[in-house]
Amino acid sequence: MNRKISRICFILIAVLVSFCMPDMIFAADYSKTLAKWSRQQTFREPGSIGSLEMKVIYYSAEYVQALIEEEAEKNLWTADEKENYAYQLLKTLNMDEMIPIYVQFKNNGPSMHMSPFDEQVDLWAGRKKLKLADYDKRFNFRLQGERDGVIFFPRYDEKGKSNLENVSSVKLSFNSGIHMFIRGSSVDFIWDVHKDNPEAFYKGRAATRLELDRLIKRIEKLNAEKRDLENKLNELNN
Repeated sequence: MNRKISRICFILIAVLVSFCMPDMIFAADYSKTLAKWSRQQTFREPGSIGSLEMKVIYYSAEYVQALIEEEAEKNLWTADEKENYAYQLLKTLNMDEMIPIYVQFKNNGPSMHMSPFDEQVDLWAGRKKLKLADYDKRFNFRLQGERDGVIFFPRYDEKGKSNLENVSSVKLSFNSGIHMFIRGSSVDFIWDVHKDNPEAFYKGRAATRLELDRLIKRIEKLNAEKRDLENKLNELNN
């Protein structure tokens, strides 16, 4: 009888494990993917107290998808909640027009002075040097402690051609002058991006909402231009 009960318990445990294992595997896969696009460097000066830690994350399509899936799984979201999160995230990152990169500083050493911040960092797409299109303006202020934010580089050039076309890797470079602990010409972070495909996100309900937002903004801009032209025409007629 005891052997029979033990056998039943073993079968039940095996069934439970078989149900749990896929979730455990997926969670591990998300973690691995998220770590793949994260970079970190630490700087210390001999004899000084404290350090400078820099962490950056390239928002690739693979990273964003893993982030969405991880958050949905962690919070047990419905399909609508997951779709809404994806919409808000993509709207914030503006990946169809920009190349967004997360930046975090943890400075426990001497104060950092990075203003103007847009002159302290560049993105190299192959041999092409890209300047910041937008960034968190708090990076312009004196920094002691922790600060983070998202910086944006243009995804397309003036002619509408992708800055990442035929590019296998990108390099984010910070000027060494941002902190006295840094020795050398720059602080570099490199990612392999030749398989990145953010266009894949712009499908489905989230993409439809984003496209609607763009159309509304476009209509508002056209209406503003129309009013301006009408005012100029009235001036000429008068």
